[in-house]
Amino acid sequence: MKASDLFLQCLELQGVKTIYGVPGEENADVMISLLDSEIDFITTRHEQTAAFMAEMHGRLTGVPGVCMATLGPGATNLLTGVAQANMDNSPLVAIIGQAETDRLHKESHQNMDSVDMYKPVTKWSVTIRDADSIPEIIAKAFKVATSGIPGAVLIELPEDIAKHDASSKAFTTDKSFEDVGTTTKQIEEVLSLIEQHEKPIILLGDGAVRFECDKELKSFLNHTKLYSAHTFMGKGAVSNLYDRSLHCVGMGMKDLVINAFEESDLVICVGYDMVEYPPSRWNVGKEKTIVHISSDVAEVDKDYIPKIEMIGNIKVILEQVNTILSKTDKFKSISKDQPYFRDQQELIEKDVRSYNDDDAFPMRPKRILHDIRETLKDEDILISDVGAHKMWVARQYGARLPKTVFISNGFCSMGGSIPSAIEAKRLYPEKNVVALCGDGGFMMSIQALATARDLNIPICVIVWEDRHYGLIKWKQEMSYNTSSHCQLSGLDLQKIANSFDCNSYLVDKSENFTNILNNALSSKDKPSVIVVPVDYSENMKLFEHLKNVVK
Repeated sequence: MKASDLFLQCLELQGVKTIYGVPGEENADVMISLLDSEIDFITTRHEQTAAFMAEMHGRLTGVPGVCMATLGPGATNLLTGVAQANMDNSPLVAIIGQAETDRLHKESHQNMDSVDMYKPVTKWSVTIRDADSIPEIIAKAFKVATSGIPGAVLIELPEDIAKHDASSKAFTTDKSFEDVGTTTKQIEEVLSLIEQHEKPIILLGDGAVRFECDKELKSFLNHTKLYSAHTFMGKGAVSNLYDRSLHCVGMGMKDLVINAFEESDLVICVGYDMVEYPPSRWNVGKEKTIVHISSDVAEVDKDYIPKIEMIGNIKVILEQVNTILSKTDKFKSISKDQPYFRDQQELIEKDVRSYNDDDAFPMRPKRILHDIRETLKDEDILISDVGAHKMWVARQYGARLPKTVFISNGFCSMGGSIPSAIEAKRLYPEKNVVALCGDGGFMMSIQALATARDLNIPICVIVWEDRHYGLIKWKQEMSYNTSSHCQLSGLDLQKIANSFDCNSYLVDKSENFTNILNNALSSKDKPSVIVVPVDYSENMKLFEHLKNVVK
Protein backbone atom coordinates (compact mmCIF):
# COMPACT_ATOMS: atom_id res chain seq x y z
CA MET A 1 0.00 0.00 0.00
CA LYS A 2 1.21 3.49 -0.78
CA ALA A 3 2.33 5.30 2.38
CA SER A 4 -0.06 8.24 1.91
CA ASP A 5 -2.97 5.78 1.59
CA LEU A 6 -1.87 3.96 4.74
CA PHE A 7 -1.54 7.29 6.53
CA LEU A 8 -5.19 8.13 5.85
CA GLN A 9 -6.32 4.60 6.67
CA CYS A 10 -4.72 4.99 10.10
CA LEU A 11 -6.51 8.30 10.61
CA GLU A 12 -9.82 6.72 9.61
CA LEU A 13 -9.26 3.98 12.20
CA GLN A 14 -8.78 6.68 14.84
CA GLY A 15 -12.22 8.04 13.98
CA VAL A 16 -11.10 11.06 11.97
CA LYS A 17 -13.92 12.37 9.78
CA THR A 18 -12.51 15.74 8.73
CA ILE A 19 -9.14 17.37 8.11
CA TYR A 20 -8.85 21.17 7.97
CA GLY A 21 -6.05 22.71 5.99
CA VAL A 22 -4.42 24.23 2.95
CA PRO A 23 -3.09 22.00 0.14
CA GLY A 24 0.54 22.36 -0.85
CA GLU A 25 3.18 20.79 -3.04
CA GLU A 26 4.87 18.74 -0.31
CA ASN A 27 1.58 17.25 0.98
CA ALA A 28 0.30 16.53 -2.53
CA ASP A 29 0.37 12.72 -2.16
CA VAL A 30 -1.87 12.88 0.90
CA MET A 31 -4.17 15.32 -0.89
CA ILE A 32 -4.54 12.94 -3.85
CA SER A 33 -5.08 9.98 -1.53
CA LEU A 34 -7.92 11.93 0.10
CA LEU A 35 -9.88 11.56 -3.16
CA ASP A 36 -10.38 7.88 -2.28
CA SER A 37 -10.76 8.35 1.48
CA GLU A 38 -13.87 8.65 3.65
CA ILE A 39 -12.27 11.68 5.32
CA ASP A 40 -13.55 15.09 4.25
CA PHE A 41 -11.08 17.90 3.66
CA ILE A 42 -12.11 21.48 4.45
CA THR A 43 -9.97 23.93 2.52
CA THR A 44 -9.37 27.10 4.51
CA ARG A 45 -7.97 30.45 3.36
CA HIS A 46 -5.17 30.39 5.93
CA GLU A 47 -3.51 27.60 7.89
CA GLN A 48 -4.21 29.40 11.15
CA THR A 49 -7.93 29.07 10.49
CA ALA A 50 -7.47 25.34 9.97
CA ALA A 51 -5.66 24.96 13.30
CA PHE A 52 -8.26 26.96 15.21
CA MET A 53 -11.05 24.87 13.68
CA ALA A 54 -9.25 21.65 14.64
CA GLU A 55 -8.68 23.00 18.16
CA MET A 56 -12.39 23.65 18.65
CA HIS A 57 -13.24 20.22 17.26
CA GLY A 58 -11.04 18.64 19.93
CA ARG A 59 -12.43 20.88 22.64
CA LEU A 60 -16.07 20.09 21.86
CA THR A 61 -15.77 16.38 21.09
CA GLY A 62 -12.75 15.17 23.05
CA VAL A 63 -11.52 13.58 19.80
CA PRO A 64 -8.39 15.20 18.37
CA GLY A 65 -9.07 17.66 15.61
CA VAL A 66 -6.74 17.20 12.64
CA CYS A 67 -5.22 20.03 10.62
CA MET A 68 -2.75 19.94 7.77
CA ALA A 69 -0.31 22.27 6.04
CA THR A 70 2.69 22.10 3.79
CA LEU A 71 6.28 22.73 4.87
CA GLY A 72 7.98 26.07 5.59
CA PRO A 73 5.48 28.95 5.61
CA GLY A 74 2.58 26.51 5.83
CA ALA A 75 4.06 25.04 8.99
CA THR A 76 4.74 28.44 10.53
CA ASN A 77 1.23 29.69 9.71
CA LEU A 78 -0.25 26.63 11.39
CA LEU A 79 1.79 27.03 14.56
CA THR A 80 -0.28 29.66 16.41
CA GLY A 81 -3.44 27.54 16.46
CA VAL A 82 -1.46 24.44 17.42
CA ALA A 83 0.14 26.32 20.31
CA GLN A 84 -3.29 27.45 21.47
CA ALA A 85 -4.59 23.88 21.45
CA ASN A 86 -1.62 22.70 23.46
CA MET A 87 -1.71 25.41 26.12
CA ASP A 88 -5.52 25.41 26.32
CA ASN A 89 -5.59 21.62 26.75
CA SER A 90 -7.41 20.67 23.56
CA PRO A 91 -6.50 17.43 21.73
CA LEU A 92 -5.16 18.11 18.25
CA VAL A 93 -3.01 16.35 15.66
CA ALA A 94 -1.19 18.60 13.21
CA ILE A 95 0.23 17.18 9.98
CA ILE A 96 2.81 19.03 7.92
CA GLY A 97 4.66 18.20 4.74
CA GLN A 98 8.43 18.25 4.42
CA ALA A 99 11.06 18.20 1.73
CA GLU A 100 12.60 14.97 0.45
CA THR A 101 14.78 13.30 3.06
CA ASP A 102 17.84 13.39 0.81
CA ARG A 103 18.06 17.20 1.14
CA LEU A 104 17.13 17.69 4.80
CA HIS A 105 20.80 17.75 5.85
CA LYS A 106 21.58 20.86 3.80
CA GLU A 107 20.25 24.29 2.98
CA SER A 108 17.48 23.89 0.41
CA HIS A 109 14.19 25.39 -0.78
CA GLN A 110 11.69 25.91 2.10
CA ASN A 111 13.57 23.37 4.23
CA MET A 112 13.59 24.12 7.95
CA ASP A 113 13.62 22.05 11.13
CA SER A 114 9.89 22.18 11.80
CA VAL A 115 9.93 19.31 14.28
CA ASP A 116 12.26 21.18 16.63
CA MET A 117 10.28 24.38 16.11
CA TYR A 118 7.09 22.62 17.22
CA LYS A 119 8.52 20.86 20.27
CA PRO A 120 7.85 23.73 22.72
CA VAL A 121 4.18 23.95 21.64
CA THR A 122 3.27 20.25 21.47
CA LYS A 123 3.23 17.21 23.73
CA TRP A 124 5.09 15.26 21.05
CA SER A 125 6.65 16.27 17.74
CA VAL A 126 7.91 13.64 15.30
CA THR A 127 8.96 13.06 11.70
CA ILE A 128 8.30 9.90 9.70
CA ARG A 129 11.45 8.41 8.18
CA ASP A 130 10.10 4.92 7.43
CA ALA A 131 6.70 4.32 5.81
CA ASP A 132 6.18 1.15 7.86
CA SER A 133 6.31 3.19 11.09
CA ILE A 134 3.19 5.16 10.10
CA PRO A 135 0.66 3.01 12.07
CA GLU A 136 2.73 3.18 15.26
CA ILE A 137 3.31 6.92 14.97
CA ILE A 138 -0.33 7.75 14.33
CA ALA A 139 -1.57 5.46 17.12
CA LYS A 140 0.89 7.06 19.52
CA ALA A 141 -0.02 10.57 18.35
CA PHE A 142 -3.68 10.09 19.21
CA LYS A 143 -2.85 8.43 22.52
CA VAL A 144 -0.50 11.25 23.54
CA ALA A 145 -2.93 13.96 22.40
CA THR A 146 -5.75 12.60 24.57
CA SER A 147 -4.00 11.17 27.63
CA GLY A 148 -3.57 13.04 30.89
CA ILE A 149 -4.00 16.71 30.13
CA PRO A 150 -4.90 16.79 26.39
CA GLY A 151 -2.81 18.76 23.95
CA ALA A 152 -1.27 18.95 20.51
CA VAL A 153 0.94 16.54 18.58
CA LEU A 154 2.85 17.22 15.35
CA ILE A 155 3.49 14.63 12.63
CA GLU A 156 5.81 15.58 9.78
CA LEU A 157 5.58 13.52 6.58
CA PRO A 158 8.38 14.13 4.04
CA GLU A 159 7.18 14.06 0.45
CA ASP A 160 9.37 11.14 -0.64
CA ILE A 161 8.25 8.96 2.29
CA ALA A 162 4.62 9.63 1.33
CA LYS A 163 5.30 7.95 -2.05
CA HIS A 164 6.89 4.78 -0.61
CA ASP A 165 5.23 1.39 -0.40
CA ALA A 166 4.36 0.15 3.09
CA SER A 167 3.53 -3.35 4.30
CA SER A 168 2.47 -2.54 7.90
CA LYS A 169 -1.18 -2.54 9.02
CA ALA A 170 -3.24 0.16 10.67
CA PHE A 171 -4.17 -0.40 14.31
CA THR A 172 -5.48 1.53 17.29
CA THR A 173 -4.79 1.33 21.03
CA ASP A 174 -7.02 0.43 23.97
CA LYS A 175 -8.55 3.44 25.73
CA SER A 176 -9.64 1.82 29.00
CA PHE A 177 -7.30 4.16 30.90
CA GLU A 178 -9.92 6.86 30.41
CA ASP A 179 -12.09 5.41 33.22
CA VAL A 180 -9.49 5.48 36.00
CA GLY A 181 -10.76 6.82 39.33
CA THR A 182 -9.23 7.17 42.79
CA THR A 183 -9.16 5.24 46.09
CA THR A 184 -11.66 5.16 48.94
CA LYS A 185 -8.85 6.16 51.30
CA GLN A 186 -8.18 9.38 49.35
CA ILE A 187 -11.87 10.21 49.14
CA GLU A 188 -12.34 9.82 52.89
CA GLU A 189 -9.26 11.97 53.52
CA VAL A 190 -10.69 14.77 51.37
CA LEU A 191 -14.12 14.54 53.02
CA SER A 192 -12.46 14.68 56.43
CA LEU A 193 -10.61 17.82 55.38
CA ILE A 194 -13.89 19.47 54.42
CA GLU A 195 -15.31 18.60 57.86
CA GLN A 196 -12.22 19.89 59.67
CA HIS A 197 -11.96 23.26 57.92
CA GLU A 198 -14.18 26.25 58.62
CA LYS A 199 -14.28 27.89 55.20
CA PRO A 200 -13.74 25.40 52.37
CA ILE A 201 -14.28 26.60 48.82
CA ILE A 202 -14.19 24.97 45.37
CA LEU A 203 -12.24 26.31 42.38
CA LEU A 204 -13.44 24.90 39.06
CA GLY A 205 -11.16 24.94 36.02
CA ASP A 206 -11.03 23.85 32.41
CA GLY A 207 -10.77 20.16 33.28
CA ALA A 208 -14.17 20.21 34.98
CA VAL A 209 -15.67 21.48 31.72
CA ARG A 210 -13.64 19.07 29.59
CA PHE A 211 -15.04 16.06 31.47
CA GLU A 212 -18.59 17.51 31.42
CA CYS A 213 -19.12 16.57 35.04
CA ASP A 214 -21.72 19.25 35.82
CA LYS A 215 -24.25 16.71 37.14
CA GLU A 216 -21.65 15.10 39.39
CA LEU A 217 -20.50 18.50 40.63
CA LYS A 218 -24.06 19.57 41.33
CA SER A 219 -24.64 16.42 43.39
CA PHE A 220 -21.39 16.97 45.31
CA LEU A 221 -22.27 20.60 45.99
CA ASN A 222 -25.76 19.64 47.15
CA HIS A 223 -24.22 17.17 49.60
CA THR A 224 -21.65 19.60 50.96
CA LYS A 225 -23.33 23.02 50.50
CA LEU A 226 -19.96 24.42 49.43
CA TYR A 227 -19.51 27.69 47.54
CA SER A 228 -17.72 27.54 44.21
CA ALA A 229 -15.90 29.86 41.84
CA HIS A 230 -14.65 29.14 38.33
CA THR A 231 -11.84 30.29 36.08
CA PHE A 232 -12.45 31.87 32.67
CA MET A 233 -12.10 28.42 31.09
CA GLY A 234 -14.18 26.78 33.84
CA LYS A 235 -17.38 28.51 32.80
CA GLY A 236 -20.30 26.11 32.70
CA ALA A 237 -18.73 23.50 34.97
CA VAL A 238 -21.51 24.60 37.32
CA SER A 239 -24.39 26.80 36.19
CA ASN A 240 -24.07 30.48 37.03
CA LEU A 241 -27.59 30.12 38.46
CA TYR A 242 -26.28 27.83 41.21
CA ASP A 243 -27.25 29.65 44.41
CA ARG A 244 -23.78 29.34 45.93
CA SER A 245 -21.86 30.39 42.85
CA LEU A 246 -19.22 33.06 43.46
CA HIS A 247 -18.89 33.44 39.70
CA CYS A 248 -15.62 34.00 37.87
CA VAL A 249 -12.08 34.43 39.15
CA GLY A 250 -9.19 35.51 36.93
CA MET A 251 -9.48 39.22 36.20
CA GLY A 252 -6.22 41.09 35.82
CA MET A 253 -7.36 43.26 38.73
CA LYS A 254 -8.56 42.28 42.18
CA ASP A 255 -12.27 41.45 41.93
CA LEU A 256 -14.86 40.81 44.64
CA VAL A 257 -14.49 37.04 44.49
CA ILE A 258 -10.92 37.29 45.80
CA ASN A 259 -12.35 38.37 49.17
CA ALA A 260 -13.78 34.87 49.49
CA PHE A 261 -10.46 33.25 48.65
CA GLU A 262 -8.64 35.42 51.18
CA GLU A 263 -10.87 34.05 53.94
CA SER A 264 -10.90 30.43 52.76
CA ASP A 265 -8.81 27.82 54.57
CA LEU A 266 -9.34 24.90 52.17
CA VAL A 267 -9.44 25.14 48.37
CA ILE A 268 -10.57 22.09 46.42
CA CYS A 269 -9.35 22.57 42.85
CA VAL A 270 -11.31 20.54 40.31
CA GLY A 271 -9.78 20.50 36.82
CA TYR A 272 -7.71 23.60 37.57
CA ASP A 273 -4.63 24.34 35.46
CA MET A 274 -2.11 27.06 36.32
CA VAL A 275 -2.20 28.50 32.81
CA GLU A 276 -5.75 29.65 33.54
CA TYR A 277 -4.91 31.83 36.55
CA PRO A 278 -1.71 31.72 38.64
CA PRO A 279 -2.15 30.43 42.20
CA SER A 280 -0.25 33.43 43.55
CA ARG A 281 -3.35 35.50 42.64
CA TRP A 282 -5.83 33.45 44.68
CA ASN A 283 -3.68 31.73 47.33
CA VAL A 284 -3.73 34.87 49.46
CA GLY A 285 -4.90 35.76 52.97
CA LYS A 286 -5.35 32.84 55.33
CA GLU A 287 -3.09 29.82 55.09
CA LYS A 288 -4.77 27.23 52.90
CA THR A 289 -4.88 23.50 52.48
CA ILE A 290 -5.16 22.59 48.79
CA VAL A 291 -6.73 19.52 47.18
CA HIS A 292 -5.93 18.86 43.51
CA ILE A 293 -8.45 16.81 41.46
CA SER A 294 -7.30 16.43 37.87
CA SER A 295 -6.38 14.04 35.09
CA ASP A 296 -2.69 14.79 35.69
CA VAL A 297 -0.42 15.61 38.60
CA ALA A 298 -0.08 19.22 39.73
CA GLU A 299 2.62 21.49 38.38
CA VAL A 300 5.20 22.42 41.01
CA ASP A 301 4.67 25.94 42.33
CA LYS A 302 5.47 27.47 45.71
CA ASP A 303 1.90 28.79 45.91
CA TYR A 304 0.30 25.50 44.87
CA ILE A 305 1.38 22.59 47.05
CA PRO A 306 -1.57 20.18 47.36
CA LYS A 307 -1.98 18.08 50.46
CA ILE A 308 -3.86 15.49 48.38
CA GLU A 309 -3.79 14.86 44.63
CA MET A 310 -6.63 12.78 43.18
CA ILE A 311 -5.53 11.86 39.66
CA GLY A 312 -7.76 10.24 37.06
CA ASN A 313 -11.02 10.79 35.21
CA ILE A 314 -12.57 13.75 37.05
CA LYS A 315 -16.11 12.60 36.30
CA VAL A 316 -15.38 9.12 37.69
CA ILE A 317 -13.70 10.55 40.79
CA LEU A 318 -16.71 12.76 41.56
CA GLU A 319 -19.05 9.80 41.02
CA GLN A 320 -17.01 7.85 43.57
CA VAL A 321 -17.17 10.73 46.05
CA ASN A 322 -20.94 11.08 45.65
CA THR A 323 -21.43 7.33 46.12
CA ILE A 324 -19.63 7.45 49.48
CA LEU A 325 -21.54 10.55 50.57
CA SER A 326 -24.89 8.95 49.73
CA LYS A 327 -24.19 5.56 51.32
CA THR A 328 -22.72 6.50 54.69
CA ASP A 329 -23.50 8.77 57.62
CA LYS A 330 -19.82 9.00 58.46
CA PHE A 331 -19.58 12.50 57.01
CA LYS A 332 -22.99 13.82 58.02
CA SER A 333 -21.46 16.99 59.51
CA ILE A 334 -19.79 17.86 56.18
CA SER A 335 -22.54 20.33 55.27
CA LYS A 336 -22.25 23.62 57.15
CA ASP A 337 -23.63 27.13 57.05
CA GLN A 338 -21.15 29.67 55.69
CA PRO A 339 -22.55 33.17 56.33
CA TYR A 340 -19.38 34.97 55.19
CA PHE A 341 -19.47 33.33 51.77
CA ARG A 342 -23.21 33.92 51.56
CA ASP A 343 -22.68 37.64 52.13
CA GLN A 344 -19.91 37.72 49.52
CA GLN A 345 -22.08 35.88 47.02
CA GLU A 346 -24.84 38.44 47.45
CA LEU A 347 -22.40 41.32 46.92
CA ILE A 348 -20.98 39.68 43.79
CA GLU A 349 -24.42 38.93 42.40
CA LYS A 350 -25.58 42.51 42.95
CA ASP A 351 -22.45 43.93 41.34
CA VAL A 352 -22.60 41.68 38.29
CA ARG A 353 -26.31 42.40 37.70
CA SER A 354 -26.08 46.20 38.05
CA TYR A 355 -26.62 48.46 35.00
CA ASN A 356 -27.69 45.59 32.76
CA ASP A 357 -30.51 47.71 31.31
CA ASP A 358 -28.44 50.82 30.59
CA ASP A 359 -29.68 52.50 27.37
CA ALA A 360 -26.53 54.57 26.78
CA PHE A 361 -24.95 54.57 23.33
CA PRO A 362 -22.31 53.55 22.31
CA MET A 363 -23.43 50.45 24.13
CA ARG A 364 -21.88 49.55 27.45
CA PRO A 365 -20.37 46.08 27.88
CA LYS A 366 -22.79 44.98 30.61
CA ARG A 367 -25.83 45.80 28.46
CA ILE A 368 -24.47 44.00 25.39
CA LEU A 369 -23.74 40.82 27.33
CA HIS A 370 -27.03 40.96 29.20
CA ASP A 371 -28.92 41.15 25.91
CA ILE A 372 -26.91 38.28 24.40
CA ARG A 373 -27.51 36.09 27.45
CA GLU A 374 -31.24 36.86 27.39
CA THR A 375 -31.40 35.96 23.69
CA LEU A 376 -29.36 32.75 23.58
CA LYS A 377 -30.68 29.47 24.92
CA ASP A 378 -28.79 27.60 27.64
CA GLU A 379 -27.33 25.12 25.14
CA ASP A 380 -26.26 27.75 22.58
CA ILE A 381 -22.55 28.49 22.24
CA LEU A 382 -20.64 31.74 22.76
CA ILE A 383 -16.95 31.86 21.78
CA SER A 384 -14.97 34.87 22.94
CA ASP A 385 -11.94 36.15 21.10
CA VAL A 386 -9.11 37.79 23.06
CA GLY A 387 -9.35 41.47 23.94
CA ALA A 388 -11.04 43.76 26.45
CA HIS A 389 -14.38 42.09 25.72
CA LYS A 390 -12.93 38.81 27.06
CA MET A 391 -12.70 40.32 30.54
CA TRP A 392 -16.31 41.45 30.38
CA VAL A 393 -17.50 38.06 29.11
CA ALA A 394 -15.66 36.35 31.96
CA ARG A 395 -17.15 38.63 34.57
CA GLN A 396 -20.66 39.21 33.24
CA TYR A 397 -21.76 36.36 30.99
CA GLY A 398 -23.15 33.34 32.79
CA ALA A 399 -22.86 29.81 31.40
CA ARG A 400 -25.57 27.33 32.29
CA LEU A 401 -23.98 24.21 30.80
CA PRO A 402 -20.44 22.96 30.09
CA LYS A 403 -18.97 23.61 26.65
CA THR A 404 -21.27 26.54 25.92
CA VAL A 405 -18.89 29.43 26.68
CA PHE A 406 -15.29 29.35 25.49
CA ILE A 407 -12.62 31.84 26.53
CA SER A 408 -9.01 31.09 25.69
CA ASN A 409 -7.04 31.97 28.81
CA GLY A 410 -3.97 29.82 28.33
CA PHE A 411 -2.29 30.82 25.07
CA CYS A 412 -4.77 33.68 24.50
CA SER A 413 -4.34 34.19 20.77
CA MET A 414 -6.40 36.85 19.04
CA GLY A 415 -8.25 35.78 15.92
CA GLY A 416 -9.51 32.39 17.07
CA SER A 417 -13.19 33.07 17.67
CA ILE A 418 -14.50 33.05 14.08
CA PRO A 419 -12.75 29.81 12.97
CA SER A 420 -13.80 28.18 16.25
CA ALA A 421 -17.41 29.27 15.76
CA ILE A 422 -17.42 27.79 12.25
CA GLU A 423 -16.44 24.40 13.60
CA ALA A 424 -18.88 24.60 16.54
CA LYS A 425 -21.76 25.39 14.18
CA ARG A 426 -20.63 22.68 11.78
CA LEU A 427 -20.74 20.13 14.61
CA TYR A 428 -23.99 21.45 16.12
CA PRO A 429 -26.08 23.03 13.37
CA GLU A 430 -29.14 23.04 15.64
CA LYS A 431 -27.49 25.47 18.09
CA ASN A 432 -26.99 29.19 17.78
CA VAL A 433 -23.25 29.90 17.72
CA VAL A 434 -21.88 33.39 18.38
CA ALA A 435 -18.29 34.54 17.88
CA LEU A 436 -17.64 37.62 20.00
CA CYS A 437 -14.59 39.68 19.05
CA GLY A 438 -13.15 43.15 19.07
CA ASP A 439 -12.37 45.06 15.89
CA GLY A 440 -8.70 44.06 16.32
CA GLY A 441 -9.36 40.33 16.60
CA PHE A 442 -11.97 40.50 13.82
CA MET A 443 -9.37 41.65 11.31
CA MET A 444 -6.90 38.99 12.47
CA SER A 445 -9.24 36.23 11.31
CA ILE A 446 -11.15 38.01 8.58
CA GLN A 447 -10.30 35.34 5.99
CA ALA A 448 -12.29 32.82 8.04
CA LEU A 449 -15.48 34.58 6.90
CA ALA A 450 -14.72 33.28 3.41
CA THR A 451 -14.55 29.72 4.78
CA ALA A 452 -17.88 30.19 6.58
CA ARG A 453 -19.43 31.53 3.37
CA ASP A 454 -17.92 28.71 1.28
CA LEU A 455 -19.51 26.17 3.62
CA ASN A 456 -22.78 28.11 4.04
CA ILE A 457 -22.38 28.01 7.82
CA PRO A 458 -24.61 30.64 9.49
CA ILE A 459 -22.51 31.70 12.44
CA CYS A 460 -23.16 35.06 14.07
CA VAL A 461 -20.14 37.33 14.59
CA ILE A 462 -20.55 40.23 17.02
CA VAL A 463 -17.80 42.83 16.72
CA TRP A 464 -17.27 45.30 19.55
CA GLU A 465 -15.98 48.37 17.77
CA ASP A 466 -13.87 50.94 19.59
CA ARG A 467 -11.03 51.35 17.05
CA HIS A 468 -8.32 50.38 19.52
CA TYR A 469 -6.51 47.32 20.78
CA GLY A 470 -8.80 47.68 23.75
CA LEU A 471 -7.30 45.30 26.28
CA ILE A 472 -3.76 46.61 25.83
CA LYS A 473 -5.03 50.18 26.08
CA TRP A 474 -6.87 49.25 29.28
CA LYS A 475 -3.81 47.64 30.85
CA GLN A 476 -1.54 50.52 29.84
CA GLU A 477 -3.97 52.97 31.43
CA MET A 478 -4.13 50.93 34.65
CA SER A 479 -0.34 50.86 34.93
CA TYR A 480 0.77 54.17 33.37
CA ASN A 481 -2.33 56.41 33.30
CA THR A 482 -1.91 56.73 29.54
CA SER A 483 -1.78 54.53 26.43
CA SER A 484 0.62 54.12 23.53
CA HIS A 485 0.08 53.09 19.88
CA CYS A 486 -3.18 51.16 20.41
CA GLN A 487 -5.35 53.09 17.97
CA LEU A 488 -6.76 51.41 14.86
CA SER A 489 -7.96 53.11 11.68
CA GLY A 490 -11.68 53.48 11.19
CA LEU A 491 -12.39 50.80 8.59
CA ASP A 492 -16.02 50.30 7.59
CA LEU A 493 -16.44 46.82 9.08
CA GLN A 494 -20.00 46.50 7.81
CA LYS A 495 -18.84 47.01 4.22
CA ILE A 496 -16.03 44.51 4.75
CA ALA A 497 -18.59 41.94 5.93
CA ASN A 498 -20.72 42.71 2.86
CA SER A 499 -17.74 42.04 0.62
CA PHE A 500 -17.66 38.47 1.97
CA ASP A 501 -21.38 38.12 1.10
CA CYS A 502 -22.34 38.01 4.78
CA ASN A 503 -25.46 39.46 6.32
CA SER A 504 -24.22 42.66 7.96
CA TYR A 505 -25.68 44.99 10.56
CA LEU A 506 -24.56 48.16 12.31
CA VAL A 507 -26.19 48.85 15.67
CA ASP A 508 -27.18 52.51 16.01
CA LYS A 509 -29.24 52.38 19.21
CA SER A 510 -29.00 50.14 22.28
CA GLU A 511 -32.67 49.24 22.09
CA ASN A 512 -32.20 47.89 18.54
CA PHE A 513 -29.50 45.37 19.41
CA THR A 514 -31.74 42.48 20.46
CA ASN A 515 -33.86 42.65 17.31
CA ILE A 516 -30.74 42.75 15.14
CA LEU A 517 -29.29 39.79 17.02
CA ASN A 518 -32.47 37.76 16.52
CA ASN A 519 -32.46 38.59 12.81
CA ALA A 520 -28.83 37.49 12.50
CA LEU A 521 -29.48 34.23 14.35
CA SER A 522 -32.38 33.44 12.02
CA SER A 523 -30.05 33.20 9.01
CA LYS A 524 -29.97 29.66 7.63
CA ASP A 525 -27.38 29.73 4.87
CA LYS A 526 -24.70 32.36 5.44
CA PRO A 527 -22.80 34.06 8.25
CA SER A 528 -23.90 37.33 9.82
CA VAL A 529 -21.74 40.14 11.20
CA ILE A 530 -23.07 42.64 13.75
CA VAL A 531 -20.92 45.72 14.39
CA VAL A 532 -21.63 47.20 17.82
CA PRO A 533 -19.99 50.50 18.83
CA VAL A 534 -18.90 49.91 22.44
CA ASP A 535 -18.16 52.39 25.20
CA TYR A 536 -14.81 51.26 26.57
CA SER A 537 -14.60 54.14 29.00
CA GLU A 538 -16.32 51.50 31.15
CA ASN A 539 -13.01 49.62 31.39
CA MET A 540 -11.32 52.14 33.64
CA LYS A 541 -14.59 52.81 35.47
CA LEU A 542 -14.63 49.13 36.43
CA PHE A 543 -11.01 49.34 37.55
CA GLU A 544 -11.72 52.35 39.76
CA HIS A 545 -14.94 50.77 41.05
CA LEU A 546 -13.18 47.59 42.14
CA LYS A 547 -10.40 49.56 43.82
CA ASN A 548 -13.09 51.20 45.94
CA VAL A 549 -15.19 48.14 46.81
CA VAL A 550 -12.59 45.37 47.12
CA LYS A 551 -10.60 45.60 50.32
